[in-house]
Amino acid sequence: MNKIDRRSALGIGLAAASAAMIKPAAAQTTGYKDTTPWPGVVVRQYDGETPSIIPGFKSVSMRDVIMQPGSKTAGPPMMNAMICHIPEGELRLEQEGKTFTAKKNFVWTCNKDTKEQAFNDGNVVAIMRITDLKA
Repeated sequence: MNKIDRRSALGIGLAAASAAMIKPAAAQTTGYKDTTPWPGVVVRQYDGETPSIIPGFKSVSMRDVIMQPGSKTAGPPMMNAMICHIPEGELRLEQEGKTFTAKKNFVWTCNKDTKEQAFNDGNVVAIMRITDLKA
């Protein structure tokens, strides 16, 4: 075993003491509100809107539609233009009479008054992340 002099011992002691005093970083918290508009479907609306630099839109906001296996939405007309993304799972979508499958990482758009209904025909939870473009 190597010899440790007083100076080395003091350095090691100070390093250990300072490491013990460092607090772990706290995770950022984001405010949101969950609602359940249909069975097996949770809409998580995140707090806040951000001003938009896209012409024709004053602000943007974000929400997630979290769908359990076997659930579906009612298909109301869209309240505004939006960009949709599937970060998890897979959904079958019926948009204006056309049917398509949105797999993980698929992105599509909807315009104001577009009629769209989503179905989770799979056996895992699906998440549709929506960025609302507000005029």
